[in-house]
Amino acid sequence: MLFILWIIAVVLVIWGIVQLTRGEVLLGVVLIVVGLLVGPGGVSAFS
Repeated sequence: MLFILWIIAVVLVIWGIVQLTRGEVLLGVVLIVVGLLVGPGGVSAFS
């Protein structure tokens, strides 16, 4: 389960960075924050 959360967090952060480069600042920031919250290093929503 920890590995799956880590993968989801990485995908969300990368997607957020891509959105930032496309000019979607709000969506990019939201995706990065959600990725950091879901990740095992952050405050996981599932624990």
